[in-house]
Amino acid sequence: MPLGLSLLLIAAGAILKWAVSVQGDGFNITTIGLILLIVGVVGLVISLFMFNPWMDRDAGATRVVERDREVY
Repeated sequence: MPLGLSLLLIAAGAILKWAVSVQGDGFNITTIGLILLIVGVVGLVISLFMFNPWMDRDAGATRVVERDREVY
């Protein structure tokens, strides 16, 4: 999940959780806001760890360096 989408879900969830006071039949707006908030935070944490620019991408890779040998 991209960083921008995570921030959008967090903002929409916070608005539904704390700013909207509409009562609906069969569902609760604050519960939907809480779910969006949690999904946004989880997506933000995952995107920060996966798309980290300072993270070493070649952590498990093996590099082979070939050198020319001189035979005497």
